[in-house]
Amino acid sequence: MRLPLRRAACSNAPMRRLLPLFALLCTTVHAGDYPSTVAAYLAQFDQDGDGRIGPQEYVDYLSAGFHAMDANGDGVLEAAELPPGPRRTPRTLAAFQADLRAQFRRMDRNHDGFLSAREMAQPPR
Repeated sequence: MRLPLRRAACSNAPMRRLLPLFALLCTTVHAGDYPSTVAAYLAQFDQDGDGRIGPQEYVDYLSAGFHAMDANGDGVLEAAELPPGPRRTPRTLAAFQADLRAQFRRMDRNHDGFLSAREMAQPPR
């Protein structure tokens, strides 16, 4: 007997918008460059060393990938600056950062305005 497949109630559309950035990061980082622990991963974001990540630290760290892809520095990822794929629509830095802020709020499960190592390790909602 086969059970019918049910679609999840949540959408992963916000994460799909980040795929070009993640594709770039995956192709430019060498295996030896990955942090070995969640704490080491958190330390890459944590600019002030307080052991937690604020919204601006999160946006700043992940925006570095956008800037690396923005070859002409105009604040817009044009189709030619994006990796090959089905969705190659232009994307502004402001829209990208707005998505990052929304993602930060979803990840901040205790709603204290910061991400802990535990929150960073949990799968996105």
